[in-house]
Amino acid sequence: MILRLATRSLRARSLTVAMTVLSIALSVGLFLGIEKVRTGARASFADTISGTDLIVGARSGSVQLLLYSVFRIGNATNNVTWQSYQDIAARPEVEWIVPISLGDSHRQFRVMGTTPAFFDRYKFRGDRDLTFAHGQGLDDLYDAVIGADVAQALGYQVGDPIVVSHGLASFTDHEDQPFRVAGIVAKTGTPVDRTVIVSLAAIEAIHVDWQGGAQVPGRTTAVSDIRQMDLTPAAITAAMIGVESRLEIFGLQRWINTYPEEPLLSVLPGVALQELWQIVGIAETALVAVSAMVVVTALLGMMAMIFSSLNERRREMAIWRAMGARPATVLGLLVLEAALMAATGAVLGFALLYAGLWIAQPIIDAAFGLWLPIEGPSGREFAVLAAVVAAAAIASLVPALRAYRLSLADGMMVRI
Repeated sequence: MILRLATRSLRARSLTVAMTVLSIALSVGLFLGIEKVRTGARASFADTISGTDLIVGARSGSVQLLLYSVFRIGNATNNVTWQSYQDIAARPEVEWIVPISLGDSHRQFRVMGTTPAFFDRYKFRGDRDLTFAHGQGLDDLYDAVIGADVAQALGYQVGDPIVVSHGLASFTDHEDQPFRVAGIVAKTGTPVDRTVIVSLAAIEAIHVDWQGGAQVPGRTTAVSDIRQMDLTPAAITAAMIGVESRLEIFGLQRWINTYPEEPLLSVLPGVALQELWQIVGIAETALVAVSAMVVVTALLGMMAMIFSSLNERRREMAIWRAMGARPATVLGLLVLEAALMAATGAVLGFALLYAGLWIAQPIIDAAFGLWLPIEGPSGREFAVLAAVVAAAAIASLVPALRAYRLSLADGMMVRI
């Protein structure tokens, strides 16, 4: 009986009710959407590098090592000698090892020297491999592979020349040894998108005539002669390691961290990523707080709508009271109306969220490399829907109590 009265009452005020339901739907959709983006960003962040068991560099901090080796942020405190790299590579626990050399740049993008094995061993988002949107890998000494963001920002295409600058904020270019864009990596949503990748030998080649961080005056070695040289590096910045068995990770890590020839540090990427997320993850708390305030604002709007409708419904309520409806019935009617509006808005917001995800998922993945999975409703999402309905019922108690106290005589009074 009271449910039928509530639905008919809402239908009679269809316009204002529809606006209220829409505001709740949009706020709920925004809240759940931000939650999806937050969890998706966290998963993408954790999957920046996958399949790598250890990262090795000079002894510093685990977060610092992760920042410069994976995210290309900051600089290493020291390099790792090539002899140490070879000693680590010779360990029986090591299945594969990929060296990384950093230090130069190209128009504010970091340049990374490595080996062709990097394109086979670097994985992200679980087990996804690097793929080429255009071109191919490093075949020639002066080939360069660029990330999707580099290509988009600078308008590069396969075959275009690239001149590497010495250091990160240097006005000195290696103009005598230009590179050629050999390939463009497809968008990954990882730091690879903002990296210019060249061979480890190429890093040595462009520094043949350099000593102590500066070019030796008057020395210019012909490119043909450089190609004939032994370009084995004296040192590298870091290395990525894959082990034969997961059971051997901690033993190898301990051996590297106590390596007697020079101070080294090896970290598990997943552990270091979690430490880094704890530092930068405060933004997700702010996002959740803002979206929660949007939901609260929508509920307050609903409460204001109920308040504003009380004066218009005074005679209606008085008639109900005159027909024998108890005050508790009037209170329950208003609470039920609010709960119905909130429930309809929450379900509609849920539908808007998944429709938006279905449309935007490939676009966001292609543009930002952020994967937002479309999965079945989780227990947390159902809890949010229930909380919205409960909060709406509680918020409606304030105007409902006021209606409860309206006297029959006051309701029947004709005001002039």
